[in-house]
Amino acid sequence: MSEPVSAMHNASHDGIAAVREDGLQGMITLRGDLSAGAVGSVIKDVAGFAVPEVGRISGDRKGGLCWMSPDELLVLCPHEDADAHVEKMQQRLKGTHSLVVNVSDARALFRVSGPAARDVMAKLCPVDFSPDAFTPGMFRRTRMAQVPAALWMSDDETFHIICFRSVAEYVYGLLKVASQPGSEVGAF
Repeated sequence: MSEPVSAMHNASHDGIAAVREDGLQGMITLRGDLSAGAVGSVIKDVAGFAVPEVGRISGDRKGGLCWMSPDELLVLCPHEDADAHVEKMQQRLKGTHSLVVNVSDARALFRVSGPAARDVMAKLCPVDFSPDAFTPGMFRRTRMAQVPAALWMSDDETFHIICFRSVAEYVYGLLKVASQPGSEVGAF
């Protein structure tokens, strides 16, 4: 059996911001009625958090919940725990209208950090990344140039970006170009 590898093998680039592929990440899509008691109970038990508010993330990469849409959450966990979490959630939600799928190997995770991280991200996404408009803990689905992406900030200078694994090289290239030395914008 082959060992899992990340999409970009932990590639990194240092420019006006540090760009890192963050390696393997457990990601589980859960779709269903997020207000249903059974769903809330399973989420609290598996992830350790209640369903987050609209447009928010609860927790972090090691254990967290990302609000994706009114009937969808992205559960974050260690990569090696994802299959067990899916099995547990599917068993507990049996008979409940829901879908639980391990999407870990279909996604890639990047991190952009440093004082110019907001400038780098603003070059690529149609989102207001000013400190008053986008704060740590907010979660957003958007486009990064030509591809869909989801992102959040864990602190004032660190973005985490999720994209499809099939476009990981493209996203990494975008982030490298947007963070190259001499490309400072100074908007934030």
